Parts: sequence; structure tokens; C-alpha cells
Amino acid sequence: MRLRGRKGILESIESQPELVVLDGTAYKGRWNEFFGNNNPIYVELGMGKGQFISTQSFRNPGINFIGVDMYDELVRRASEKARRIWAERGVDSPPNLALLRANIEFVEDIFAEDELERVYLNFSDPWPKAKHARRRLTHPRFVSKYMKALNTRGEIHFKTDSVSLFEYSLNSFADMELLTRNIALNLHKDGLRDDLVPTEYEMKFFNRGQNIHRIEVLIGDEAIAAYRSAKRDAAAAEAARAVEANEEADNEQDSESADE
Repeated sequence: MRLRGRKGILESIESQPELVVLDGTAYKGRWNEFFGNNNPIYVELGMGKGQFISTQSFRNPGINFIGVDMYDELVRRASEKARRIWAERGVDSPPNLALLRANIEFVEDIFAEDELERVYLNFSDPWPKAKHARRRLTHPRFVSKYMKALNTRGEIHFKTDSVSLFEYSLNSFADMELLTRNIALNLHKDGLRDDLVPTEYEMKFFNRGQNIHRIEVLIGDEAIAAYRSAKRDAAAAEAARAVEANEEADNEQDSESADE
């Protein structure tokens, strides 16, 4: 991928140490020090121009967000996007956002074990040729890296417009025996979901009428336990409603028999 950008790109991002991190290895295991708190950390791997991660940080001040991309120009554009979004609150630099220039290939050198709570993979390169499968960000070798960095509440949220990549990813998660939920083959079939933050690509695809596929993968023990508990509670509530409905039907039948 080649990006044409204006002169002074590197100088621009180097002048923003409060927002832009050029050496993520320096913060491995101590990203809480960069943010100055112990809030959960959510990471987007492949942030592009930063619409998604910047909006997430704006909407969720109690969570720390890190957007990762390897291109200086995209990091620069993301910094401009973030500052524009946060300017609505009169804030120059988002307090809960870091824009990290890094190659996702070396993610294990940037984040320590249990340091993250969520990983976002939005519209990653599908690498359609079979010989390039190992480059896909949902390939087991990458997923294994995410799993090490995710804590007990850890999750992976994945979105794509590529049918082939989505099918591949479903099989990849299944082969790794990972628990999944909220699988959507057409995420916005009833209109744009306002409870989810769209990316720039997502808006383009939505406006063209293209399907968006999405899935959530539960990694941490607490995340899995909470999901299973919620499923049990929902099943128990449904059973209770069924019993109540049967009792009401029996009472109505008894009443009708008495009237006769």
C-alpha cells in the first residue's frame, strides 16, 4: 500500500507525543502509564484514517483506546481526525486515545500478557490468495497473539465486507475452538446500527448497499462465564414465561369449564 501525503508527515507525528506513539515496545506492559490510569484498554489493529477509534474514545471516556497502523500518513490523518472530533468538547488532545505506528506482525512486542481487554479488526485486508492465508489477521497465528495479550474479560470484535474472509475467519475461530456470539451476515439490514461505531469504509459499503459481516469472539474466562450465565438466565426466564403462559391457559380453561 502506497500513500501520498504532504511533506513533513514524520515531523508532524513526532511533534505529538501526547497522542502519537512511535515506539510501542517502550510501553509494553505499562500502557497504563501512558494513559495515567488503569482503565480497560481496547485496541484497533489497522485503524486506517482513525474514524472508528477516535469516535470510540469520544463516546467512552472510561475506556482507553489505541489505534494501530504502520503508515505515517495514516497516523497523521488519524491524529487530525481525533483532534477534530474531540474539539466538540473543547479538548485539543484526547485523554484516552493513543495512535500507535506499528506493524501488527509484531503485536506481541507491543502488548504484554493480559494487558488488553478488546481487539477490534475492522475491514482488514482479505488477502484472497490461498498462499497468503497466513497474512490474514484472523489466521490462527495472529489470533494466538491476540489471545496472549487479552485479559480474562478479553474479546475480539471482527467486521468485514469480504464474504471469503468472513467464511475463512469463522472456520479459523471454530478450528481454535473459540466461543463466538452475535454473528451477523448483514449487520445493517434494518438500517445503520446506531449502537455501533462505523468506520469510513463501512459507511461507503453501507451507502452502496453492500453487506457487512460481523462477529464477536470471547477469549477470556470472565467473558465466557458472563456470556454463559446470561444465556442460562435468558433460558430460565423463557422457561418461566412458558410455565406462566401454560398456567394462564389452564386457568382460562378451568374457568370456561366452570361456566358450562
